[in-house]
Amino acid sequence: MNRENIVVNEYYHIYNRGVGKKIIFKDDRDRIRFLFLILYFQAENNFPQISRIISSYVKHRVFDIKNELVLERFVELSSFALMPNHFHLIVKETKERGMGKYMQRVLNSYTKYFNTRYGVSGHLFEGPYKAVHIESNEQLLHLSAYIHLNPREFNEWHKKEVNFPWSSYQDYIKENRWRNLLKIEIITEQFKNKNEYKNFVETSGAKEIKDELVFD
Repeated sequence: MNRENIVVNEYYHIYNRGVGKKIIFKDDRDRIRFLFLILYFQAENNFPQISRIISSYVKHRVFDIKNELVLERFVELSSFALMPNHFHLIVKETKERGMGKYMQRVLNSYTKYFNTRYGVSGHLFEGPYKAVHIESNEQLLHLSAYIHLNPREFNEWHKKEVNFPWSSYQDYIKENRWRNLLKIEIITEQFKNKNEYKNFVETSGAKEIKDELVFD
């Protein structure tokens, strides 16, 4: 869709992949970096010592930053999955033009980091981010299932997707690691309990949709 048509208080499937399907997350440090950006760039925050914050997370698995920093957010992140050469997000715009600001900051910051770390230059992502308007509650629920089942393509995570650390699935089923940085209630409150949501995801058939169809 035309990213200029994004509307406040509506949810969108945001995704992109590496140019030429290249790997965009080579190791955990890369994934942690991108995870930090999608969580903390929901508001107009500046972090001059991101590398120190990332190093602390590598050691302690905790981002040493107060959640209050996102009280003035211009988007709300609800779901995510980071795969080797692409990512999926569910995001709601909460302030006009917030989505564009959010994604520009995330992608530009990550590209600069990636190119510096690996000594490369040029574009990292396959054009601008893609944004698909989520038009119904049914679409929202099934998209969350699709995103959370993405790790199923890896043998080591098949039937163990809930433990995949680089998606929000475990935040729905176990404890929300990111508290108010990840707004999952729009989905979780539609189920009686966590097991009911887990059963919905595993029986939804959502991952039968091929990523090629999503990205084309």
